Amino acid sequence: MQPRYLVTGGSGFLGINLVRYLLAKEHPVTVLDLVDFDYPDCAGEISFIQGDIRNPEDVERAMQGAQRVVHAAAALPLYKPEDIISTDIDGTRRVAEAALRHGVDRFIHISSTAVYGIPDHHPLYEDDPLDGVGPYGIAKIEAEKVCQSLREQGLCVSILRPKSFIGPERLGIFAMFYDWARTGHGFPVLGNGRNLYQYLDVEDLCDAIQLCATLPREKTDDVFNIGAKEFSSVAGDFQVVLDEAGFGKRIRCLPAAPAIFILRALERLHLSPLYKWIYETVSKDSFVSIEKAERVLGHAPRFSNRDALLRNYRWYLDNLSRLDAGGGVTHRVPWKQGILSVAKLFF
Repeated sequence: MQPRYLVTGGSGFLGINLVRYLLAKEHPVTVLDLVDFDYPDCAGEISFIQGDIRNPEDVERAMQGAQRVVHAAAALPLYKPEDIISTDIDGTRRVAEAALRHGVDRFIHISSTAVYGIPDHHPLYEDDPLDGVGPYGIAKIEAEKVCQSLREQGLCVSILRPKSFIGPERLGIFAMFYDWARTGHGFPVLGNGRNLYQYLDVEDLCDAIQLCATLPREKTDDVFNIGAKEFSSVAGDFQVVLDEAGFGKRIRCLPAAPAIFILRALERLHLSPLYKWIYETVSKDSFVSIEKAERVLGHAPRFSNRDALLRNYRWYLDNLSRLDAGGGVTHRVPWKQGILSVAKLFF
């Protein structure tokens, strides 16, 4: 009999892609999420528990019968700081401790390359110093420490640090880019646009999760960077979406220093969805070494940056009529553009 997976945060962007991935491999799946699981294509094929990872009773119910846990639930950077701390640190502790009590075979924690902060060198390796920027980056580092403490007690823990991942169902800040492309506008990037910026297709992340769930424990009980194998400059990779849109528009490069100054002010005034980690890093190189995952796990990413962006953009166009235009703070909904929607007129 196939082992049961518990996916925390299974109603989110990564969650639904992973649920579909696991169901295709005929695994039984339990989802624990605060948000309703509203995907009709597979809602009847899973066990869904609507609950909070900070609530021990909800976690206990969800953990019943699970052999493998993928902990993807997290409060994202636009959440209130107190919610980020309580969810990403305290919630992780509750889920990991419950997994240890229940004798779970594998615990796969989805961390983030945000733990590296704003680095001064590239590529980034798993043993580089960690430096969280803002509540989210700090909380992700502390959550990793929680996982490592449970590893010392016998829990097999894979910590994955994925680059920003995109693909079907991904909206958030990318929805703004796709909206500008489909309506015949160019798009600004900070700096000269020649900096190397690595993304990741969500399908490749699901492959990495599956490897950590199935390979021998001595291979997977570790930390791994996950990212695209093929990527190039910000301007070059993003231009493929504008070319796909067919209006002849181009990526426009803006001087980084004055643009960052303005974006800092807009963030303080709550007029822009862009937060520090985005605008402070987008004009700089940002890529990690995936050599360890390739060597130890045999991970082989199939999608380049451009493949992932185009796959996500085409999904966006196909599903535009059903998207929630009300805005939000998760990756599943388009973020409100705020005053940046006015800037769109100049591109």
